Amino acid sequence: MSELGDNGFDPKAFLENLTQRPGCYQMYDAAGELLYVGKARNLKNRVSSYFRNTGLSIKTQALVSKIANVEVTVTGSETEALLLEQNLIKSYRPPYNILLRDDKSYPYILITDGEDHPAVRFQRGKSKRKGKLFGPFPSGLAVRDSLNLLQKLFKVRQCDDTQFRNRSRPCLQYQIERCSGPCVGLVSPEDYARDVRHTKMFLEGKNPAVLSELSQQMDEAAAALEFERAAELRDQLQKLRHVQEQQFVSGQKGDADVFGCAIKPGGVCVHALFVRQGRVIGSRVYHPRVSIEEGASELLAAFVAQFYLGGGREIPASIITSEPVEGEEALAQALSELRGAKVQLTSSVRGERAAWQRLAVTNAEQNLTAQLANKQNMYNRFLALQEALKLEEVPARLECFDISHSSGEATVASCVVFDRNGPLKRDYRKFNIDGITGGDDYAAMHQALERRYGRLQKEEALLPDILVIDGGKGQVTQAMDVLGTLGLKEVRVIGIAKGPTRKAGFEVLIEGETGKENILQSDSLALHLLQHIRDEAHRFAITGHRARRAKARKQSLLEGIEGVGPKRRRALLNHFGSAKAVESASVEEIAKVATISKSLAETIYFALHPEPRD
Repeated sequence: MSELGDNGFDPKAFLENLTQRPGCYQMYDAAGELLYVGKARNLKNRVSSYFRNTGLSIKTQALVSKIANVEVTVTGSETEALLLEQNLIKSYRPPYNILLRDDKSYPYILITDGEDHPAVRFQRGKSKRKGKLFGPFPSGLAVRDSLNLLQKLFKVRQCDDTQFRNRSRPCLQYQIERCSGPCVGLVSPEDYARDVRHTKMFLEGKNPAVLSELSQQMDEAAAALEFERAAELRDQLQKLRHVQEQQFVSGQKGDADVFGCAIKPGGVCVHALFVRQGRVIGSRVYHPRVSIEEGASELLAAFVAQFYLGGGREIPASIITSEPVEGEEALAQALSELRGAKVQLTSSVRGERAAWQRLAVTNAEQNLTAQLANKQNMYNRFLALQEALKLEEVPARLECFDISHSSGEATVASCVVFDRNGPLKRDYRKFNIDGITGGDDYAAMHQALERRYGRLQKEEALLPDILVIDGGKGQVTQAMDVLGTLGLKEVRVIGIAKGPTRKAGFEVLIEGETGKENILQSDSLALHLLQHIRDEAHRFAITGHRARRAKARKQSLLEGIEGVGPKRRRALLNHFGSAKAVESASVEEIAKVATISKSLAETIYFALHPEPRD
C-alpha cells in the first residue's frame, strides 16, 4: 500500500477507519478541485483498490498521484450510490470521469393543439406551445427525415402560423402533393382532422390500425362510386405498406436502445441504435472522454448511467449492450425507478436483437477507426507545421482570426481554434466590431485581438501556441502590437496571405517577429493545416457577418416610422414573420395587428411605399 503521498495524503490511515457500506467517494487534489467521483457497494474495498502497490494502469496512477483528500458519502444501497454519483458528475464534471457532451435540448416532433388546423413541427427541446410531443429523436436529421415521410403519407401542414394565416392561394407543398391545402379550404375539416389523427397513430407505432382504417375507407369510397377518392386512399395505403416493409423488423415489437462499444489505443466509441415500436428510428455516435475506465464493461456502465440518469432522455423498456455492464442489477433498478416501469438491461440476446447488437458494434468499430485515422492525419499536420516553423515542440493549440464585412457594414471578426484533434468549436468566438471607420480591416483586427487576448490574460485562460492571421503584413503588425502591449510575447504569430496568383497552394506565410516571407510547397501538410484553419475562420466570419447584417436590415426597415416604437415593431414582425412581409401587406392587413390603428397602418404603409420623386 502507498505511503504518505506528495500531497500529504495518508491512504493507510484513511482506509483503516473507512466503512464497508455502499456509498460514493470523491477524490480531490491539493487545490481542493474535484478529480473523480465513484460509487461502490463496499466503500473500503473499492477505495483500497486505488492504493495497491501493483496492477494499476498508467491513467489510474496519474489520478492517485494527485489525490490530496478523499471524502465519502454513505448511502442506503448501491442504487442510491449510483444516483448520487451521477448527480455529482453532472454538477461538477470531474476531469477523470467519463464525460458526455451535455446536450441542452433534444429534437422532437410536435403536433400542435388548440387550433382548427394543427401543424406538424420540428421542436428542439420541450415546447411551451400546446400540443403533443413525439420523441426525443436521436438527431435533428432523424426528425427531418420523419417529417419528410409524414408529408408524403398524410399531407398535414408544416408551415408556420404566419404563413398559414396570410395565404391567399396554395403554396408549392400543395402543388407537389405534400400538403392538402387547409390554408385556402381545399380540404374539409373532417378529412384534415382524420389526417392529423393518422399522423399521431403513425408516430405512436400504430401502423396496423392506420392500414386497417384506410383500407375500410377505400372500400366504402368504392362502394359509394367515389372512385377518385378510392384511388387516393389506395395510393396512400401503398405508400404506408412500403414504409412498413422498409422500417419494421420482422417479428419484433417494443422499444429498445442498443449500445455497441469499441475500444482501441487512442480512442473509445459508443454507437447507439434507437428502436421504437420495432422500428429503427435512427442512431448516434459518441466519443466520450475517458480517463481511467479500462474495460468495456466498466465503460458501458458509466456511459449508460450518465446517458439516462442525467435526465431528459426517454428510457425504453429494453436496453441492450454489447458487453455485460458492471453493477448491472443496481443500474437496472435505478433506471426502472426513474422510468416508473421495469427496464431490462442485458447483453444476452438472440435473433433480431442480436443482429441489432452486432450492427451497433460494427458501427462503433468503423466510426472509431475513422476517427483515429482523422486524428492521426491531423497530428501529422501539426508535426509538419513544427518542422516548417522550426519549433522546439509540436504545437498544441492554434487560433486564427479573420474579418468580414460588406463595404464596411456589419463588421464581424472570427476566432477559430484547432488542437491536435481538429476544430474545437466550443472555443470559437465572434466579435461584433464597432467604433471604427467602416472598412478599416486593420482597426477591426486590432479591436478583436485586444478583446480576445485581454480577456484570456485577465482570466488566466489557455493561450494559443500559434496565432494565425488571415491577411498580410498590415494585419500581422496589428497582432504583434496587441500581443506586445499585453506582454504575450510567447505566442508565435503567422500571417497567411494570398500569393501573387491568388490561388490556393501559393499562399505566402509571414513571420510576425521578423516579417520574413515564406512559401511552402502546395503538397505540404503544414500548408494544408494553415489553409484548413484559415478557411474555417473565413467561413465562421462570413456566417457571423451575414447574421448581423440581416438583423440590422430587418430592424432598419421599420425604424424611424413615427408612432412605431420597439413594441409595435416587435408586434408587426411577430404577426407577419419578417419586415419584407410587412412591406408587402396592405393597409387593411397591417391594421389587423394588435395596437395598430387604421390611421397608424396608413402611416406605416406610406412610409414603406413613398411616392416617387422627380
